[in-house]
Amino acid sequence: MSAVLLTGHGGLDRLVYRDDVPVPRPEAGQVLVQVTATAKNNTDRKAREGHYSTRDDDEAVSFAIGGKPTLTFPRIQGADVVGTVAAVGDGMNPARLGERGLLDFNIYGTGRRDINLVPDYFGHGADGGFAEYVVVPDDQFHAVTDPTLADAELAALGMCSYQTAYHMLTAADIHPGEHVLITGASGGVGTALIQLCRIIGAIPYASSTPAKAPALCELGAQAVFDRRDTRDFVARTAAATGGVPFDAVMDLVGGASTRRFIEAMTFDMVARTTYPRLSIAGASESNVSEIPWTLIYLYQVRIVGVSHGTRAEAEQLVHWIRAGRLRPVLQAAFPLSAIHDCERYFVDRAAGHLGKVVVVPDAQWATHGAPFALA
Repeated sequence: MSAVLLTGHGGLDRLVYRDDVPVPRPEAGQVLVQVTATAKNNTDRKAREGHYSTRDDDEAVSFAIGGKPTLTFPRIQGADVVGTVAAVGDGMNPARLGERGLLDFNIYGTGRRDINLVPDYFGHGADGGFAEYVVVPDDQFHAVTDPTLADAELAALGMCSYQTAYHMLTAADIHPGEHVLITGASGGVGTALIQLCRIIGAIPYASSTPAKAPALCELGAQAVFDRRDTRDFVARTAAATGGVPFDAVMDLVGGASTRRFIEAMTFDMVARTTYPRLSIAGASESNVSEIPWTLIYLYQVRIVGVSHGTRAEAEQLVHWIRAGRLRPVLQAAFPLSAIHDCERYFVDRAAGHLGKVVVVPDAQWATHGAPFALA
């Protein structure tokens, strides 16, 4: 089969397109999926470039599960997989053959539905969807039959973004009516957060660029703040909320911005009825934030780190997708053989970019990719 192999940490030269990769075989508990579309995520680039390090350990370039990194080379990346069941493993239901579905991208450490402490996923600890075929667990490939939703659009609703977003909200215990600031709002997780806030009844506010404001407001944002304007941030946000502090911040940015996000929650503690909550699942601005601990403990700020969600949350998202309550935000599709062009576009996309980029195997391009190709 054709596939893109990640051969090591580094630049685009580490992504090698091959057409002689063996097709994997499903075992008991697994299905073989013929891939029709796979959405790209920031984690693909970060894993390739070796960005999963800490301030004190620049050599830690992969998640270490059980004491050792699970990213080994060569690896096929791609977490948000959509396709059809082409074969089933021993004991699996043959009625699934030909069924279209969406992958829950997690590699779970246990069978528990309510907790997931293992930050690993298909495309990192196991091969993913930048290929013509992939083997995945039968119970994590969820059928979605809605004929009005194209495969590339379904991939844009993938779990890597939406489950992360939903877990940010559940971990921060967001309730209806609460004012929630979303940073990095134009990406996959950010646009998912805006929609999910509206579904659960919270009021989302976005931090992004003015060029993206109309699309974000159409998606459901109550207001959009220019992320480049750091002057009087608390005053500007308070004016938009009617003078009340944010109940919570869903932060995908980190870096120096984190302090002013916290201040936008704590400038008037008398007006608050709940603890201020910072749910963080990204560090696109910087991996290091300097915050005085007095700001945290005196104002009782609750900080929650989020990487991956739970089985129960994945199942809830699939329910909403099947019910048509989530809107795919798809920007562009690229053929698998053009993975280098896709990576460059993903990093250097225009100021007005909003939503997901999807990769489609060349053999599936005419049907599932060409309708969503760049003009």
